[in-house]
Amino acid sequence: MKRVTIVGGGLAGCEAAWSLAESDIKVDLFEMRPEKTTPAHHTDLLCELVCSNSLRSNEVTNAAGLLKAEMRLLNSLIMKVADMTKVGAGSALAVDRELFAKKITEIIKSHPNIKVHVQEVTEVPCPPSIIATGPLTSDKFSNALGRLLKKEHFYFYDAAAPIVTGESLNWEKAFWGSRYGKGESDYVNLPFTREEYDIFYNELICAQTHPVKEFEKAIFFEGCMPIEVMAKRGYKTLLFGPLKPVGITDPKTGRQPYAVVQLRKENKEGTLFNMVGFQTSLKWNEQKRVFRLIPGMENAEFVRYGFMHRNTFIASPIYLNPTLEFKGEKGLFFAGQITGVEGYIESAASGIIAGINMKRYLEEKELISLPVETVIGALLRYITSSSAENFQPMKANFGILPPLEDFRSKDNKLKKQLLSERALRSLEQFIESKEVFAKKNNKIIYK
Repeated sequence: MKRVTIVGGGLAGCEAAWSLAESDIKVDLFEMRPEKTTPAHHTDLLCELVCSNSLRSNEVTNAAGLLKAEMRLLNSLIMKVADMTKVGAGSALAVDRELFAKKITEIIKSHPNIKVHVQEVTEVPCPPSIIATGPLTSDKFSNALGRLLKKEHFYFYDAAAPIVTGESLNWEKAFWGSRYGKGESDYVNLPFTREEYDIFYNELICAQTHPVKEFEKAIFFEGCMPIEVMAKRGYKTLLFGPLKPVGITDPKTGRQPYAVVQLRKENKEGTLFNMVGFQTSLKWNEQKRVFRLIPGMENAEFVRYGFMHRNTFIASPIYLNPTLEFKGEKGLFFAGQITGVEGYIESAASGIIAGINMKRYLEEKELISLPVETVIGALLRYITSSSAENFQPMKANFGILPPLEDFRSKDNKLKKQLLSERALRSLEQFIESKEVFAKKNNKIIYK
């Protein structure tokens, strides 16, 4: 059997490497650190957590917690080690970062089927291979990917606007419509009075922002400017930019509003909405506070906050199947944040699927896609089926899951509980029906 090349020793790459190695497949894992480091990393350890020791909620009624439960069912290395190295953090799963990375490094480097190469890869390896280079992909490898992909579908800096759930909007204030009534009514409009705009504007320009790391600094084009920076240019700047009311009539008043925030459908189901033009560096708690001052968003539920930082990722809707296999070449898979999943556990989860499907590819078996009722399945469907034009990274959230049938209650806690139960039941049935797992020498392996 051929050896598998994996580029990237982060959570996704290590998860994929370990799953393959446990199934007696030889793996060459390439990690450029410490030969070539990044501005964010400070050790030579695999799976170094650079931002936080928290892997978010551990409760299954939270989308991040449900994702972890799904990963545990899929025999995740990352979850095994995270549970071994956890520290007290209430309902969240937090780890001792150094111990976490040391333990994974030890497991990976001591595995007889894995050879770790401390080396920067500068060309896309031939299949069978998995690319899991993460958001800080090196310039040389980025250039290699640029030759594989079309440059316009490969991003180095990410400017993302917040995403909210449709059901959390106040539809007594919101209305559908397009500017000047042209085309379909594709946008949800949230109108301001002068007084409402004054309050929002003053809070926006005074809100706290995230400190920008040196390696994240970039010259953003005018069309990518943070909403708060744009606002500080002058009181009326937003009125000629993302909040311009020209051509929009509020059907409730028959008049043009003083200002308008527009929301665009983020998914085909119309359950999620993107705040158009609201890329931002505001702290997350500030986004929630200030953006809830927008009429119609008083109780908005944020499934993703806006951000602006260096983030290398590909246009997965164009290039990847839900199996994470590259559409242009059999046996070439992508995993981790370079695919457009956002977050540590999301990256690791994608590595599991890439590892499972790589083994199935080598054995000429049908590749799998997890049920969309699961968080992993829904997340991979999202990154591979969204609009390529407006594609942005996504974290685990309940908004990407198919809605419950015949659920009429407004009890949000009950809804999340039922969604979680459905997801785990669906995954357990899928694992059994597809015969994903087998036991060999008392170890769970992928079939």
